[in-house]
This record gives sequence, C-alpha cells and structure tokens, in this order.
Amino acid sequence: MNRNVTIKDIARAADVSISTVSRTLNGSSTVAPDKQQRVLEAAARLGYEPNAAAQGLVRGRSMTIGVLTQDIASPFYNEVARGIDVGFVDTGYQPIFVNGHWELQDESAAISALTRRQVDGLIILGGRLKDDQLHALAARFPLALVGRRVAGLERRSLKVDNIHGAWLATTHLIQMGHRRIAHITGMASHRDALDRLEGYRLALADAGVPFDPHLIYEGDFHEPSGSQAVDHWLGQGTAFSAIFSANDQMAYGARLGLYRKGIRVPEDVSLVGFDDLPASQFALPPLTSVHQPLFEMGQQAASLILQQLKDADTSAELPLLPLTLRVRESVRYARSPAL
Repeated sequence: MNRNVTIKDIARAADVSISTVSRTLNGSSTVAPDKQQRVLEAAARLGYEPNAAAQGLVRGRSMTIGVLTQDIASPFYNEVARGIDVGFVDTGYQPIFVNGHWELQDESAAISALTRRQVDGLIILGGRLKDDQLHALAARFPLALVGRRVAGLERRSLKVDNIHGAWLATTHLIQMGHRRIAHITGMASHRDALDRLEGYRLALADAGVPFDPHLIYEGDFHEPSGSQAVDHWLGQGTAFSAIFSANDQMAYGARLGLYRKGIRVPEDVSLVGFDDLPASQFALPPLTSVHQPLFEMGQQAASLILQQLKDADTSAELPLLPLTLRVRESVRYARSPAL
C-alpha cells in the first residue's frame, strides 16, 4: 500500500478536479454521483489513506477523546474502557487512554498530556482531581465523569447508588441469618468506599444488628488487602460468619486468605463482593456480588461526550444507574456459632 498517495494522484486517476476529490472525500453532497464513484474507486485502487491530522485542522477537531483511567490493568476499569471503546465505534472518534494511578500529580500530568494533543473531549473515571480542576476542564471541553459527584456538574456525571448497592449486599447476608458480618472497605479517601460503608451500616441498623467497629478493615481495592483483612480478624480473634467486600478483587483475596486457614466458603464463612466482574461467575465458588453495569457505563460516557459535541446544551441531571445483586454459591445460611 502506498501511503504517499495524494488527492492530486486520485484526481489524475479519476479524471476529475482536485476540488472534486476533496469534496467527495469530505462527504459533500454537491458532487455528481458518477464522479463520486470514480473518485472512490480511484482512492481504493491507489490505497489512499487520509491524513487524520490534516483533516482535523480542516474540521477544527482532532477526532480523539481523552480517557483518564486510574489503573489500566484493573478488571473494573478494563470493563468500563471496553464500553467506551465500543461507544465510539463508527463515530470517527478514537479514545486515547491514560493512567492516573489514583495520584493527583499523575492525573494532572495525564490531563495536561491529553490537552496538549488537542483532544475533542474528556472522560474521567474516578480519581482525585479537585472539583475546581474539573469545573475548569468542563468550561473548555465536553466532559463525562464516571463515579464522581461534583456540584454544578450533575449533567456531566454518570453515577451509581453505592449506598443502596451495599445495603443490598449486607441485607442479603442478614436475611441468610448472619449477624457477625465483617466488611472490607476501600480507602477512606474514596467516595465509593465511604458510600459502601454507609450502606453496610444502614442495613445493619434497619435489621437491628449492632455495629461493631472491630469488624471493619480498610483495604485498598486490590486482592492482597482482602487476604490481609482475613489475617487481621483471625489474628485478633474477631468472630464473624460472613464477609462483605467493597469490591470483587478484595473478595478474591479474602477467599484465598480463608482457604489458607482451612476455612471453607460458603460452608464456614459466606462471602459477597461488589462490581460483579466477569471473573466472579467463574470463581470457586461463584461469587455473589453487587452488579455494576460497567460496560454500559462506558458506553453511556461515550454517548454523553458525543451528545455534547453535537449540542453543548446537555439534558437534565443524569439518573443514578441501577444496581442489582447477583446471587451465587458463595453464601449460605449462617452456622452457629460464628468463627
């Protein structure tokens, strides 16, 4: 394939003017059908590939969308990213993914790199960028926030009801007879973690189950902290019959920690996660988890950006995305007494 083919070459091959080639390749309807056909056939025959940068200059757009994720290797962000990628299929826009590592400095540097590339819009997944930074970005770019609640940017935010999701998980364990329910939280600096802890406490209060701070362990949303939580509780002699983990990854770690202590799931301890990652249905045993529509969230974020590119006046505040509990074999009725 000759990557140096120009519109002059196509014009010569199709026996039309350069302006006719330009109008045809730009989708103009003012070109006669027979000439359009000759131009397209010549372009295909010569292996012409348009210069994206040059087209961007003409259109005033780069046809790229910057996506700030936090951990590209994370199965959570991977699912959202897949949805974003699919959301831009056949739109002419290409997402560019960068990693923020949950560090404000890294996130700011990543955003600067994207803006220097003159992206046409930004999708920000979680993170620690300050509210005033997000407002400044929203004033410059079409913006979609996933998992962030920022006053004044409600029309740019896709949110889930983490409190209700945690309430669903904890209530399910209570209905299965559990009263000593341990909870592995995410980092206290994360709104998601705080909301899920609140939902856990609300479910206990609704059922008249006393809250015990000894049953709380702060994890970091990664697998090792789930195993560390189990080691901590067992080392402290803390009794529990069930664990609600603030995400599936920590639940995987907790399952490993219990296995290494000879404790069976669900025969001895029931286990519930949050996110319902694709791997959770194939865990041993399959993990009961709060289902987040991660792939759909990515698609909706892409749709929100496209809507803003088409019309800067977006619709009303976006509703909370629904969460459901996917019940699998990791939960059984409580045994007495608790471990």
